[in-house]
Amino acid sequence: MDKKVTIYSTPTCHFCQLSKEFFKAHDIAFTDHDVATDIAKRREMVERSGQMGVPVIFIDDEMVIGFDQQKLSSLLGVS
Repeated sequence: MDKKVTIYSTPTCHFCQLSKEFFKAHDIAFTDHDVATDIAKRREMVERSGQMGVPVIFIDDEMVIGFDQQKLSSLLGVS
């Protein structure tokens, strides 16, 4: 079963880029929200997570803060 993956990121964030590269390397579809330019998505990110920093990643209803490869792998069932 496919999981819904959403990442709130900025173009200059190194850990955001690592996260997106991880998803692409494992053929995982994801929705990317650039919170540097999209104020509504920035507000949504803060309301959903309580976080001001990026990346904030949601896999279904599970939240991952930052690039936590071990947790991402576990939640997505990849190695």
